[in-house]
Amino acid sequence: MKKIVLLLVFFIFIYNENLMCMNSKPYHHLPDGTFRNPEGSPERDPSFKWSYKIFNKEKKKLDMSITEDHIINKKEVLENLERHKSSDYVAWIGHATFLIKLGNTTIITDPVFEKNMGPLIFGPKRFVDPAIDLNEIPKIDLFLLTHNHYDHLSTRTIQRFPFKKAKVLTPLKLGKYFTRNGFSDVNEMDWYDEIKVNDLKITLLPAVHWSKRSLWDTNKTLWGSFLIEYNNKKIFFASDTGYGNIYKELGEKYGPIDLTFINIGAYNFYPMTPKKDKSVGHTNPEEALNIGQDLKSKKVLGMHWGTVVLSLEPIFEPPKRFKNASNQYGYHPDDAIIFKIGQIEKLENLLNKF
Repeated sequence: MKKIVLLLVFFIFIYNENLMCMNSKPYHHLPDGTFRNPEGSPERDPSFKWSYKIFNKEKKKLDMSITEDHIINKKEVLENLERHKSSDYVAWIGHATFLIKLGNTTIITDPVFEKNMGPLIFGPKRFVDPAIDLNEIPKIDLFLLTHNHYDHLSTRTIQRFPFKKAKVLTPLKLGKYFTRNGFSDVNEMDWYDEIKVNDLKITLLPAVHWSKRSLWDTNKTLWGSFLIEYNNKKIFFASDTGYGNIYKELGEKYGPIDLTFINIGAYNFYPMTPKKDKSVGHTNPEEALNIGQDLKSKKVLGMHWGTVVLSLEPIFEPPKRFKNASNQYGYHPDDAIIFKIGQIEKLENLLNKF
């Protein structure tokens, strides 16, 4: 009888310990090891039903004409990179891939250099090539990955990446893509974790999104945005994100921000969803400006558009709406920044006057 009582006490103790551990975990950590968005974030519309047939039918209606001023000639891009190599700068390679040079640290964000943004030869095809080829990028010191979607995480780019001594920062459970491909300095981060890199402080912060690369791994890896603090300036590089109240909280805690990179495309999935221009996981241009406002960001730079068709808005609608709505959210149109693919600007010009 005494043994039975001791066993019961033991199991009650273990149960309470597990319960306490569960309760002590952050809200975005679920008991099954998956992740969820910040508390109070919008939920996906249950009436949304993805259909390749409908998507491809509607996609054929899009005008795919590329304006001449959307892309800078590769020769000019390479010349500009060489000319700016001693300066702090920002360069748009396409979609969510940027080169950001801050002091002695050159950063690359979410690099994808393949034609298809999907597994093997599948997935949506780019209608604009990267500004330069992977073997033409400057030496990279820091590789920032926001989440695991194919248009942000390319295993083929990681395999071919020429600078595998670069420090890698990823959200939780994404390090395996790098360690299995020859990277040694790989750091997984949870929301609000901080890491020092040379004279930079990098913090992983929440985003309203999700993760998935197959039918079986929904939300099994974390997603997040990066706050980069450098030389008394704050740069916010957003993961793909929808609008959520979390940004007001982040603005109160970390603002004001000097420059925010944020997605302004991939928001219209009508008629697969009853609402036009509305996506839980991708802000439309007005919502992107609203996030900038919540973050107390002095300037906002639109990305995640003009490279690949992921949704059904006209391909050049996002930058027009972004500029046109800027005053409504307290921005001068020049402070709602739109780059050409391949454009390079000194950081001081972006932060002061454009």
